[in-house]
Amino acid sequence: MDPEVHLRDVELGDVDAYVRMRCDPVMMAELGGPLPREGIEEKVRRDVEDAASGTALIKMIVPGAGGPGTGGGPVAGTVTLWHHDVDGTVFSEIGWMVMPEFQGRGVGKRAVRMLLERARYEDRWGLVHAFPATTNAPSNGICRSLGFTFLAEQDVVFAGRIVRTNHWIIDPGTDLARTNSSNVR
Repeated sequence: MDPEVHLRDVELGDVDAYVRMRCDPVMMAELGGPLPREGIEEKVRRDVEDAASGTALIKMIVPGAGGPGTGGGPVAGTVTLWHHDVDGTVFSEIGWMVMPEFQGRGVGKRAVRMLLERARYEDRWGLVHAFPATTNAPSNGICRSLGFTFLAEQDVVFAGRIVRTNHWIIDPGTDLARTNSSNVR
């Protein structure tokens, strides 16, 4: 059974969670190492603006039964869906991070599934790409178990670093594996 998870929009108060995720050597091991602490407030501010405008779905993962208005619990990570341009082609990409104390519990898989279900419901994201590092077995496992199709290994640039990744793709409208569904919010 999948764990209960709530997704909420990123907020200005999520700076500490961003620091834990992006500036920690363990969390960033698959992405070329920790990012500098400077600029995290600005990154959170930009993400809050993008989430508020609807140009990206930037969600904080909150485990448990908490929902809107309940205050929720501690942030377990983040899952994000956005459009971007690569060599003149615009496409949708999904990415996620789960704090070490929540890893291995199915929280990340549940959150990714929930955001893909929302993408299916909104019908504005089209095909969704994911690029977990080739050595990130849990994230590649999430892609495999949710019905993504593996395309190829490729190098991508993340935060100015080249990371060797597995390129996965999914059509949320037709390919999302038929496992336990969730409520779309």
